[in-house]
Amino acid sequence: MDMKLDIINVSCGYGKSTIVKDISMSVESGEILCLLGPNGVGKTTFFKTILGFLKLQTGKILLDGQDINNWSKKKLAEAIGYVPQAHTPPFPFSVIDVIIMGRTAHIGMFESPSKKDKEIAEEAMDTLNISYLKDKIYTEISGGERQMVLIARALTQQPKILVMDEPTSNLDFGNQVKVLKEINKLSQKGLGIIMTSHFPDHAFLCCTKVALMQKNNTFTIGAVDEVVTEVNLKMAYGVDVKITSVINNKGEKIKACVPMIN
Repeated sequence: MDMKLDIINVSCGYGKSTIVKDISMSVESGEILCLLGPNGVGKTTFFKTILGFLKLQTGKILLDGQDINNWSKKKLAEAIGYVPQAHTPPFPFSVIDVIIMGRTAHIGMFESPSKKDKEIAEEAMDTLNISYLKDKIYTEISGGERQMVLIARALTQQPKILVMDEPTSNLDFGNQVKVLKEINKLSQKGLGIIMTSHFPDHAFLCCTKVALMQKNNTFTIGAVDEVVTEVNLKMAYGVDVKITSVINNKGEKIKACVPMIN
């Protein structure tokens, strides 16, 4: 189902303190928007506001034209899936149990997961090719596998949009690539995705557009090639960067960012 998330003149922060001011952007079905920027510019604050963890200061957030500002936590969870940077439960749950937790918003307070809920969880595992993890203990699998499980958990919510906070955080190079491939596949199936990353290269690899946040509340949004430039990255991160390109095994030109260390 086609959908659109509109962020309109949004300001957010803590109490009377504004961290992010007057941001506007939109994400549609099949799009991946990458939120880039140095630490401390308000990316996490912005995500918390979209997810309803923080109260909106000004502006509107619309999903399919509906203002989500006054939605209940349950209704928000049914519409927006969330993948955190890392998650270690206090108890050694099995992988299937962790993934089924994504159905919480669809299950009554005193109800147990139904056969349909379990089927949806298993379908999410199939989508990400992690069915082999089903009966393993979540705390005993690798970091890359845990990240895939968290994505599967979010998919079981059957959200209209997926919010991913640094989905490749703390992963080795190989697992970063695997996660990015799966993110690409999810967008190709029509899911709208907003993700943060500390690696501008990731925007070239899988994103439709980029929003670059800077410490002076400068906000730039547009196509990846328009926003991820040597000048913009120098302004945002304070380092010299050279953008080059390589040819992949399909004969396609892929851009990459190379830091210039003197």
